[in-house]
Parts: sequence; structure tokens; C-alpha cells
Amino acid sequence: MKRGKKYVEAAKAVDRATLYDAADAISLAKKLAVAKFDETIEAHIRTGCDGRHADQQVRGAVVLPHGTGKKVRVLVFARDAKAAEAEAAGADFVGAEELLPKIQNEGWLDFDVVVATPDMMGVVGRLGRVLGPKGLMPNPKAGTVTMDVTKAINDIKAGKVEYRLDKTNIIHVPIGKASFTEEQLSDNFQALIGAIVKARPSALKGQYLRSVTIAPTMGPGVKLNPAKLAQ
Repeated sequence: MKRGKKYVEAAKAVDRATLYDAADAISLAKKLAVAKFDETIEAHIRTGCDGRHADQQVRGAVVLPHGTGKKVRVLVFARDAKAAEAEAAGADFVGAEELLPKIQNEGWLDFDVVVATPDMMGVVGRLGRVLGPKGLMPNPKAGTVTMDVTKAINDIKAGKVEYRLDKTNIIHVPIGKASFTEEQLSDNFQALIGAIVKARPSALKGQYLRSVTIAPTMGPGVKLNPAKLAQ
């Protein structure tokens, strides 16, 4: 894959043979974000889990202390009093069955997170083929299937992010923007890694965190020492 000049220049600042401490990696990742827009700083965590086994799944959510730097649009599936509660809590979109054709037939996906009350999951389940592949299906483990829609919306707007294994057993999560201070990014990263370490499946034998990399959207990755993070 051919890389642009900026990427090649930035990559020279990273010592491929070094496993950095978290603070140094965050500082370096910030410097590597040289695009003309405010790049997202992401954490990529390769685990020793095998997601094909139900008892080795890693999935959950954590509220980042300083948010993600992104305005998050929340869609809530709810009826009656819960719909009114969702609107009062600041949900961007609220509805029920009437939203199905809009999403299924018109391809409407102008939202980032979907929350649903438990009684609406029969309806939302019909959108599985659309929402599932995009990681938008509400899930009790992530706190997005709940009767407490106010708390769910407040947490999401405050910077709650979901983490889960992808098909290659890697977790990808944003920890903020390049414009954040190093302290803000560090606080967010520590909150994330703490939650992921706690979520280690008891069935897993061997090393849990195989590799941890921090990278800006358009720049090269900086590898951390996973042994120092798995305490």
C-alpha cells in the first residue's frame, strides 16, 4: 500500500522496535496527527481471545472522562412515557415502528448510537440486518437496552464508548481528538484500558493483551508495552 509523503515523514518519528509507555505513546501520537482536520486518536487492542467462543467474548462500554470530542447523535426506540422521557433527556431522534421503513427502505442512518427499551427489541430486531453489520444494534451489556433511557442518553452524550471484539479479535476505540491535551487523552486511555482489563474473560488461558497501538486517523501507529497495561 502506497503511503503519502506526510505519513512517510511522520512514520520516521516512530521507533518500530520500541514498546512505548502510555504517556510517551500518546504524546507521540498527538505529534503524528498532521492532517488539516482534527484527527481522532484511536486505540487498537489485539487480544488473545477467540471471539468464536461465547465464553471468550469481550464487550462492554465505558464513559471516557473527557468524551470523544465528537457530537453523538442518539436514536431511541421507545413508546409513550418513555418516548417523552427520551425527548426530555436530549435524544436526537425518538420513535417506534414508524421508523422501520425509513431505515430499511430509505437507508436512513443519521445517528451514531441506538438505545431501546426492552419492550421495543422485537421491533428493533427486525432491523438486525441493517444495524448489526454497522455495530448499531442495542445491547444490554453496552447499556443500550434499558428502561433508564435518561441515564443511557446522558452517558452517551458525556462520552460513553462501546468496545467489542471485531472478527480478528481486535478492539478499536476512539480515545479523543488530536486537539485534546495529553492529560485528557491519557485519562481517557486509562479509563478504557481499565475497563477492558476488567472485562478479561475468565475462560481465557494465556496472554490477554497481545498488542496495544495508539494512532491518529491518518498517521502511523505507536506500539505500547502491553505487559505494563495488563496489571
